[in-house]
Amino acid sequence: MIGYVTLGTTSLEKSGAFYDALLSTIGATRFMEEPGYFIAWATAENEPSLGVSIPFNNGPATVGNGTMVAIALETSAQVTEFYNKALALGAACEGKPGFRPDGASTGFYGAYFRDLDGNKLNGFCVVK
Repeated sequence: MIGYVTLGTTSLEKSGAFYDALLSTIGATRFMEEPGYFIAWATAENEPSLGVSIPFNNGPATVGNGTMVAIALETSAQVTEFYNKALALGAACEGKPGFRPDGASTGFYGAYFRDLDGNKLNGFCVVK
């Protein structure tokens, strides 16, 4: 249902490098780019994508309160690897990898972080 998600950024260069490195861990690459305006990544052209953009109105890039982008992954190991890579690239922890709710041993497994511009993301999978 979701075609793409765009996050505001203050620096396409920094954001581009961050997401190039992070999204390469799940096989996503740049597939659309407008210099000085936006970059988008996807695993395939017909798959949902994630983009970063200088705001269209040239106003400040701000973080939406309650806004979060969730990246679907296959395994809990991938979730942990994705989260660790994000932190290694300078992201801030918003919730370490683990089952939600705490104490569960199956179901929703996620890890949360904020990118270099403060946008909240998570990697998740469902473990049966």
